[in-house]
Amino acid sequence: MTAFTAAPNPSRPGRLAGRRVLITGASRGIGQAIALRYAEEGASLCLAATTRAGLEETQTEAQVRGAQVLVHAVDVADRAAVQGLVDAAVAGLGGIDVLVNNAGVYHAASLLDTAPEDFDRVMQVNLYGAFHVMQLCLRQMRAQGAGKVVNIASTAGKGGSMNQSAYNASKHALVGLTRCAAQELGPLGICINAICPGFVETDMLQSFSAHAAITGLSFEQIMANGKARVPLRRFLQPLEIAHLAVYLGSAESDGMTGQSLLLDGGMLMV
Repeated sequence: MTAFTAAPNPSRPGRLAGRRVLITGASRGIGQAIALRYAEEGASLCLAATTRAGLEETQTEAQVRGAQVLVHAVDVADRAAVQGLVDAAVAGLGGIDVLVNNAGVYHAASLLDTAPEDFDRVMQVNLYGAFHVMQLCLRQMRAQGAGKVVNIASTAGKGGSMNQSAYNASKHALVGLTRCAAQELGPLGICINAICPGFVETDMLQSFSAHAAITGLSFEQIMANGKARVPLRRFLQPLEIAHLAVYLGSAESDGMTGQSLLLDGGMLMV
């Protein structure tokens, strides 16, 4: 873990000035984009992911933007490791005001061919991992009397999809967990919401090559079919998700809780 030697600086300008933030899955893609936007908006950060190399890249970029940052390599499916992460964040930052639950994995397979161990791994990271981090952070937020949680779910948490039953099940469960937690923690001044992105141009899109193997279509055709489902006819950029995450982590969204917000180029209009 990188030493955190200075207290958060509430004098830094920005919509998140003085807020102490834990972000999981921060080494790349959506998580990295959120971390950098939070840094630009004045937050102090604890960044977590399974590999340290990517985290240190994000850390450097966040520090260039003026943020105070510590990093912690952890598998969120490991409850004991998550406890260590939360303890380190509280010790280093002095508390946690905002949690961004972004860590996740993807697996594509037909339902009949999905191995139990693959289904379990997706659930352990995407659902149980989010549960571990959220529960342990919420206990600390309860003691503070305030806090915000931003869960990164998916359009897969709002509807069905071909050949990704494990992923969809995990994201449906995360949306449900978000709603239940918001009901319970709302009276304590804690807001809990989810973002449900559609197709976003990250490394995870490369995992869709598995759909090519399943369907017999080329990867290029799989991508073209995906864009055809989006009224804007393009995939989103991680920064677009990060902008919404800033709103949900800021005082601007103090009246919002229990919501799962679609950000998908119009793919699902529900």
